[in-house]
Amino acid sequence: MSLFQRIGIEGYRRLYNVEIEMRRLTVMIGANSVGKTSLLEIFLLLAASAKGQLESKISELSGLSEIMTRDTANSIAFSLSMSVPDGEALNYYLKLVPKGQFYEIALETLTQQRDINASQSFKYIDSRGFDVKYSTPQQYGLIRPNWEHNPYETSLSQVPKMYREPENFRKQLGSCTFYGALNVAPKSPVRLPQSMRPATLPGANGEDLVSCLYYLRETDPERFEIIEDTLRAAFPDFERLGFPPVAAGTLAMTWKDKNFSHPLYMHQLSEGTLRFLWLVTLLHSPDLTTVTLIDEPEVSLHPELLQLLADVMREASKNTQLIVATHSDRLIRFLQPQEVLVCDAEDGLTTMTWADSLDLEKWLEDYSLDQLWAMNLIGGRS
Repeated sequence: MSLFQRIGIEGYRRLYNVEIEMRRLTVMIGANSVGKTSLLEIFLLLAASAKGQLESKISELSGLSEIMTRDTANSIAFSLSMSVPDGEALNYYLKLVPKGQFYEIALETLTQQRDINASQSFKYIDSRGFDVKYSTPQQYGLIRPNWEHNPYETSLSQVPKMYREPENFRKQLGSCTFYGALNVAPKSPVRLPQSMRPATLPGANGEDLVSCLYYLRETDPERFEIIEDTLRAAFPDFERLGFPPVAAGTLAMTWKDKNFSHPLYMHQLSEGTLRFLWLVTLLHSPDLTTVTLIDEPEVSLHPELLQLLADVMREASKNTQLIVATHSDRLIRFLQPQEVLVCDAEDGLTTMTWADSLDLEKWLEDYSLDQLWAMNLIGGRS
């Protein structure tokens, strides 16, 4: 599995000049408005750019000028590197500048040191404004496209898919998925019967939770059993999940509790129980994308569930690069310093520091990580 190794950010909201080593599990802590959500937002912006949806995403964010660092930046730039099996890393750079009411892709490059003896990296893409160039296996050097190139979309999303590594980079970047706090209102999708169809992810709104769990029970019983075992560890009275049909091609889902003779339906479960079930299903999915973004997974969860959630997140990070934003000191208690990214503000601008770089060994002999956070010894407070 190829992993993203580093990301650099310039001029995006409060993230004026930030570079981060990317790890398999990243749990961000910090005060409100310090930039945690902005990092999640950046990955969604880059994912959209890799799918040819940059223009619509920037429009959704109210325009480039609205997301640039206020009073400081005159452009936004991202650099991103990804490991390549049996090869050197791919390095991507994207710079956007305002142009009237719109924007321009001022610079976009995708390079790789394919020959260690070469003085310069091999360029798959080298686009500067309207001068777009890319490499093909059939011709030496860079060529210009002979088709109409959309100047508001990245070359990464438009050039021919001729090389395996750049195409893997594009696909993996474009696959980033985001999960916010699950809507568990009475008529929300997660509480209603769902169509019976193959699904290996529960959906951002839980719209495929029933389909996903039923499909896993039928096709991957070992994984389904792990999910049920996790639920039993969290809820000792839980026995099993059931899937009664309610109409042709439609399933409901039930929760059997040993204290009751009849199972509970989804509309009868508590918010915390339903959110935990959704999170556990998501994190045990066989088809997690390269990067999975989760905002505040602790919402509605009893504090006693957070140790189990930390264990499940750690296990999931073997199959995805998991980036989480949290305000829960109880969740931090069950994490290691190398899993915690501390977000602070200096003069209104964000800094991000891995907790294991803060020389905490002596403190951790007597205190837990959440206690050090509460004592403001690792930062991440107001």
